[in-house]
Amino acid sequence: EWIVRELNRRAATPAAANIWLKRIRQLLDHGVDLGMINDNPARRVRLIRHKCKGIADWPEDQISIFQNYWKIGARERLAFDLLLYTGQRRSDVVRMARSNIQDGAIRVVQMKTGVALWLPIHPALVVSINATPCGGLYLVETAQGRPFTAAGFGNAFREWCSAAGVGRQFSAHGLRKAAARRLAEAHASVHEIAAVTGHKTLAEVARYTAAADQRRNAEAAISRIGT
Repeated sequence: EWIVRELNRRAATPAAANIWLKRIRQLLDHGVDLGMINDNPARRVRLIRHKCKGIADWPEDQISIFQNYWKIGARERLAFDLLLYTGQRRSDVVRMARSNIQDGAIRVVQMKTGVALWLPIHPALVVSINATPCGGLYLVETAQGRPFTAAGFGNAFREWCSAAGVGRQFSAHGLRKAAARRLAEAHASVHEIAAVTGHKTLAEVARYTAAADQRRNAEAAISRIGT
């Protein structure tokens, strides 16, 4: 009864409430494993059903707003370009170093999945990297010349977006989605896109590129109709 009551008290923020319930389940599972209790009552409490809006893809006008404010050669612009032209997560971008660049590509081992990627560097990203001063080990570092944590980078990136006038719904992870969308609009296959993003299943890639695929397929379909 207490678990249900506490869950309902948190229901105004369903995602946070569900995370809380999952943690309670884990705690009580541990109690079962230790023999302190015989049953986990939290397992009988259902998660709150809600619709998740997902990560907002950056439209081209928002990309232009950021690029027009932060010019080539600025640390903030390089961080943006690394996200957009590699399609990687912020946890991977903060670990990118010049030593990872070889033969026109950058090598990445994704923090989340452990997937190793070899990514050709887009010409626009080459310009950005070469124009940006780099005094330390990593391509993008704090103002004190230290490596970013993923969370610290996310907070800093939000500030950079606010300074440029970018909408608050657009995040660093949204540029990963924009990268996949751009690839889809350039007629890259789902296998080709997965080779860049490192997604393990094609269903995940399809989720990222659904809007671009729908638009391309609709244009192809309408063009088949005679006058």
